[in-house]
Amino acid sequence: MSPSDPPHDAGWMETWKEHASAFDRVKSVTMTLSEPRSAPWIAEQAAVSPNTARDHLRRLVDLGVVAESDDSGTRHYYPDPLYTRLRDIRELLEGTTKQELSEQAAVLKDDIAAWKTEYDADTPDTLRERAAAEPVSAERAYELTQAASDWELARYHLSLVQDAITNYDTWSADQSSLTV
Repeated sequence: MSPSDPPHDAGWMETWKEHASAFDRVKSVTMTLSEPRSAPWIAEQAAVSPNTARDHLRRLVDLGVVAESDDSGTRHYYPDPLYTRLRDIRELLEGTTKQELSEQAAVLKDDIAAWKTEYDADTPDTLRERAAAEPVSAERAYELTQAASDWELARYHLSLVQDAITNYDTWSADQSSLTV
């Protein structure tokens, strides 16, 4: 559960507070962030006090789960990219054979090649630039930005699959080498 899933009503929030610890709520909110946020913002979303959020965020930073940055004297928090990457690779390795990973890589490469051909572009950023161009309709701009997002996600997923394949024997044999 996270506050962004169901409607943000009082009944739902009370249920979330009843069934999830303050630490779990702070972690849940922080791990869904797409941009760094301050402790008071996270506290509000997690239904905890700002001091409680700061305490839990410090613990998450110490654990390597969350990263922090300083923006004009205000600390902002976001999911640690390395933690997130290793967690995603671990999920790939669980119950997936090396052959299945290779097949996933092939599908992702096909998807990327199709976007390159369909849009006559080498990168997702090219699509974003086209979407921002003056004569492009809103509908076409949306299509281009959606394709760019899908393309970037496929590239990221392909990089995860490639890491999982490269290190498959080591990480599958000794799960402690992939601690997250």
